[in-house]
Amino acid sequence: MAQAKYQYGTSPRKLEPDYTRKTSQRPKRKPLKVVKELPRQQIQISKEQRKKQMKTTVTVVGLFLLLLTISCRNSQIDRQFDQIQDQKKQLAALQKENEQLKVSIENSVNISNIEKVAKEELGMQKLSGKQTVYVTLPKKDYVESASEKVVIEKSKTWWEKVADKILNF
Repeated sequence: MAQAKYQYGTSPRKLEPDYTRKTSQRPKRKPLKVVKELPRQQIQISKEQRKKQMKTTVTVVGLFLLLLTISCRNSQIDRQFDQIQDQKKQLAALQKENEQLKVSIENSVNISNIEKVAKEELGMQKLSGKQTVYVTLPKKDYVESASEKVVIEKSKTWWEKVADKILNF
């Protein structure tokens, strides 16, 4: 059927296929067996089906355990990372405090501050010439050398004592 080249109207024309569809006959399938409704306990599953079910179950359980292990390990890593970050913050705070203490010590350690604290808080006075006492020490050395020799005897075990008695005969 030939269609006109021009079409009047707004609806598109319908295309017809250029070929005819061949219908081939399919081989007939065996009719499916109708299984009577039996209680679940009476249905027998073949060994192959059981192996497939078992393999699938083991695979699913294995994957679950693997994912669970990975998840637990990641949570441990996160927990340890948080602890490290907390300790780094504490370290930074302690270092800052340490630097501040060093600066305050350097500022407070000078002769004028030491004299001021000694006079005001401790009631100390500068040393006068009357308070100086000279001490003479003899030139003799008071360190004595050890005149006795120290002998440390090792206690022998019963086996060594028996061996000594046998050898001394």
